[in-house]
Amino acid sequence: MESAAHAGAASRAGVSRRTALLLVAGALTQLSLPPAAAPSADRRPADGRLAADRLTALLARRADRLRTGELAALPLAELDYRPVGWDAGTVTAELRYRLLGYDDYPAVLQRRLTLAGAAVTGEGAAPDAAAAPWDLGTPDPVRGARCLVLGPAGSAELAALAAIGDRAVPAVSAVWGTGWAQRLVLQLPGSEPQFAQLLGVDPGSYQDIAAVTSAAAGAPLHTPADRVMVNPDAFRQLSEVGKQVVITHETTHVATRGDTHPWTPLWLSEGVADWTAYLTTGRTARQIAPELTQDVAAGKLPTALPADSDFAAGAQGIAQAYELAWLACDLIARRHGRPVLVGLYRAVGAAGPGAVRDQRLDQVFQRQLGYGLAQFTRDWIGEVERQLSPQA
Repeated sequence: MESAAHAGAASRAGVSRRTALLLVAGALTQLSLPPAAAPSADRRPADGRLAADRLTALLARRADRLRTGELAALPLAELDYRPVGWDAGTVTAELRYRLLGYDDYPAVLQRRLTLAGAAVTGEGAAPDAAAAPWDLGTPDPVRGARCLVLGPAGSAELAALAAIGDRAVPAVSAVWGTGWAQRLVLQLPGSEPQFAQLLGVDPGSYQDIAAVTSAAAGAPLHTPADRVMVNPDAFRQLSEVGKQVVITHETTHVATRGDTHPWTPLWLSEGVADWTAYLTTGRTARQIAPELTQDVAAGKLPTALPADSDFAAGAQGIAQAYELAWLACDLIARRHGRPVLVGLYRAVGAAGPGAVRDQRLDQVFQRQLGYGLAQFTRDWIGEVERQLSPQA
């Protein structure tokens, strides 16, 4: 499952870093400068610039203290704050950090810092924003051969998750090639409520979801995957095979991020992720799609490919949506071969947005498979019945 994080208001509006500093510093001028007579009109811009410089220095010192203090164990390539707002003694800022050897683009967090004079006296996630990993405790990074796992200190689960991640990376590269980074950052919080904090969502919103691949807000729009967030409560309930399937699924999202776009239907992006994850497990269609097997036995067959809304966390029938998506991609791979499925996925991403998505998708199917979306849908419905009916 994929989830996108978003950049702050200043970035969305195209406000430069210097402009944001001056805007915030204008509100901080009285706080940052010693008491004096009211400045003349021609001094106010200079006072604002001086306050901006002081704010820059203050936030730089804060970043340095984090880098050499509680975050010293992290392989940080960069960490800095960019102020975007001011409200009654607090500064709202974007915190950008990049992990050396893992991140091509910085992850971006919305932070609220409390100031007293020229000192930062407190910091936390901005309202409705995702928490930083270190908000939940000093991170204890565990390095695998191909991944980095962040989680609470002393957790034996971190090394086990690193081993799963190390197996997932080559499994995904065997299908999708080596043109992606072939490295992975996983976050394993201590509880489901902490998992919700890392995503910036209400507790319980993702209680049945074992993991989510979230986006780095600082990355270009064509690279929407960055962090694999693991829900510890749901993940612990899985078998060893199930855990491997989940992480390989999420790793596929990371590997295909350059080819995944807003116009890529979720049945295709989630379907190829599940198809890749189950490829070497030896599981049968009935084992991979148990809920759908029950539906077919009860005489319920799909009439259309799953809609994007069917994959929303908490959606009724979400399990069947994933199973239907896997069957669709499995049909393409068995009928046309693995390279054709990979090529189709990339062609859908390269097709660009269109007024009617299914029309663009139909054109790609015609070029890549030799028949259109309507024919594929009919064949897929027949395949669901053929593979999962009690007589199969």
